[in-house]
Amino acid sequence: SKGASDGDIAAIMGFSGFGKKARTFDLDAIFEQTRRTAIERSQKALGVFSLRQQGISSDSDSDSDSDLVGPPVPPQLPAEGDEDDDDLVGPPLPPGYSGRMAEEEEEDDEEEDGMQDEDDDVMRKIPDTHEITLQHGTKTVSALGLDPSGARLVTGGYDYDVKFWDFAGMDASLQAFRSLQPCECHQIKSLQYSITGDVILVVAGNAQAKVLDRDGFQVLECVKGDQYIVDMANTKGHTAMLNCGYWHPKIKEEFLTCSNDGTVRTWDLNSEKKHKAVFKPRSQQGKRVTPTCCTYSRDGKLIAAGCQDGTIQIWDRNLSVHTKFHCRQAHVPGTDTSCITFSYDGTTLASRGGDDTLKTWDIRNFKKPLNVASGLTNFFPMTDCSFSPDDQLLVTGTSVKKDEGNGKLVFFNRTSFQKVYEIEVANASAVRCLWHPKLNQIMVGTSNGLAKVYYDPVKSQRGAKLCVVKSKRKEKQAETLTQDYIITPHALPMFREARQRSTRKQLEKDRLDPVKSHKPEPPVSGPGRGGRVAAHGGTLSSFIVKNIALDKTDDSNPREAILRHAKEASEDPYWIAPAYAKYQTPERLPQQRSTEDRYQLW
Repeated sequence: SKGASDGDIAAIMGFSGFGKKARTFDLDAIFEQTRRTAIERSQKALGVFSLRQQGISSDSDSDSDSDLVGPPVPPQLPAEGDEDDDDLVGPPLPPGYSGRMAEEEEEDDEEEDGMQDEDDDVMRKIPDTHEITLQHGTKTVSALGLDPSGARLVTGGYDYDVKFWDFAGMDASLQAFRSLQPCECHQIKSLQYSITGDVILVVAGNAQAKVLDRDGFQVLECVKGDQYIVDMANTKGHTAMLNCGYWHPKIKEEFLTCSNDGTVRTWDLNSEKKHKAVFKPRSQQGKRVTPTCCTYSRDGKLIAAGCQDGTIQIWDRNLSVHTKFHCRQAHVPGTDTSCITFSYDGTTLASRGGDDTLKTWDIRNFKKPLNVASGLTNFFPMTDCSFSPDDQLLVTGTSVKKDEGNGKLVFFNRTSFQKVYEIEVANASAVRCLWHPKLNQIMVGTSNGLAKVYYDPVKSQRGAKLCVVKSKRKEKQAETLTQDYIITPHALPMFREARQRSTRKQLEKDRLDPVKSHKPEPPVSGPGRGGRVAAHGGTLSSFIVKNIALDKTDDSNPREAILRHAKEASEDPYWIAPAYAKYQTPERLPQQRSTEDRYQLW
C-alpha cells in the first residue's frame, strides 16, 4: 500500500515518518452546497420583502433576518419639515432641500436627456459618412443647381464657367460632360433648374438673365431696360447688375430676378420682350434700396426680397405696389443679406445676413426673429442657408480668410436653434450649400473651386452613389485598319503624265534649272537687289567708309612719330613744359636708346 511504502522509505532514510497526512477536499461538492444555500437565502429575503410591502407582518421575520448576511440596515430618518418624504430611500436629505425640488431636478434631467436624445436622432439624419469632390476650377464656386430628379448638377463660378455633371453618366474620374461660358466675362451669381427640370435659369453679373436647356443651349435672354428712364417701372428690363434669381414653385414658365437697379421683376418664359411685373423695395423714407436676394414662398403666393438697408420685404405676388409684410431691422444696414428661404411647411423664413448671423422668422409676427445664431462669418454675397428635407434642421456655411482655417457647414436644430453638428469642408470658405430632398445628399461649393457632395450609402438615394461605383474608362486606342488601301489619284491612263523616254534630256533640263541644280547665287555687284545688300552697300557713303577704314596699319617708328612734334612743342609749350619749368634744367633732351632697348620698351 501507499502507507507501507511511505513507512519503508522513512525507515530506510533514518526517521520515523513524514508527519500528519494532509486533508483532502471535494471542491465540486462544496460549490454545489454553497449554491443551494445562496438560492435558499435569496428566496427567503424576497419573500420577507414582499410581505413587508403588502403590510403583512410575519413571525418569521426575525428568523429570516437572522439568516441575512451583512451589517444591520440603519433606520430611515426623515428630513425636518418633510411629511411626504417617508417613502424616499437613501440617506437623509440636507436641510432646505425638499422632495419636490428633487422631483423637479429629475424632470429637468429627463428633459435634457430627451433633448440630447432628440439631437442624437437628428444628427443621425445627416448624410455625411461619405463624400466626393468635383473639381470645377480654381476660383470660387458661386452657384449650384440640381434638377428635381437629382440626375444632373450644374456649377458656376467666378471664372465665368458653367459646368454640367451627370451622375448617371460619370465614372470614378468625376469629369464634367460639358463646360461653357453663357455670359462671357461675367461672374455667375445663381443657377437653378425649373420645377420640371427641362430648363436652367442663369443669373450673372450682367443685366440680362438667360435660360438654357438641359444641354446648355440658349432658350431665352431677358431684354435690357433703358437706363436713361428714371422710373424703373416704365422700362422693359433691368438696367444694372443682377444679384439673384428664382423659379416659381408651381408655374413652370415664370421666374424672378432682382438687380442693383432697385427692382424685383417677374418674367414669363414665353415673353422675352418685357417683364411680367415689377416690385420696387423702398426704405422707410421712401427711397430706392437695392435687393440682394429674392425668393418665392413654397406655395408661390408671396415674393420676398432681402435688401441692402437690412430690411426684408414681402409682397403678394398679384399686388406689386405695397408690401404685405415688412421687417425694418432684420439685419445690420449696409450689409448684403445673402440668402432668404422658406421652410417646407411655409411657416418659417430663414435669412442669412452679411452681419455674420442666421435668423428665423415667423412672417405672421415679423417684428422680432424667432431665433438668432451669431458668429457665422460671411464674406460672400451669395452664402446659402437651407432646410433639411424633414424641416428639422437648418444648415449654412461659414467663411474664412485664406490659409486661416477651414470653412464649415453648421447644422442648427430648427426649434431650439442649438448647434447640433458641423462639418469641416475644406481649407477655404463654404459658400453655397444645397440639401436635395429626393437624394438626401448635401452639395457644397467652396471658394477654392471645389464642389463637394456628401452622402450616406444607406440614407441617400442615387446621385453620387451611381458614379463612385463605376471604374474609370480606359482610353480608347487609335483604331488601325486591318488592310492598307492605297488610293492613287492618277491611276487611270488618261490622267497619267507622259513618261520621259530618255533621262539625258531631263538631266540637261535640271542642270539649267537653278533650283533643281542648287546653283549658288553670284555675288551682288552694284546696288542691292532682291532683298540682298551689295558688298559695299551700293551707296557713296558706304564706299567712303570702306576706304577710310581700309588701311589702319602704320609701320613708322613710334619714336620718330613723337619727335615729329618736338619742334612745335619747344616753340609753343602748352601742355607739359610749363609744369616742369620751375624744377628742371632749361635744356631738355630725350634719351637716346638703342634699337634693342626700343623694342624692349614697346
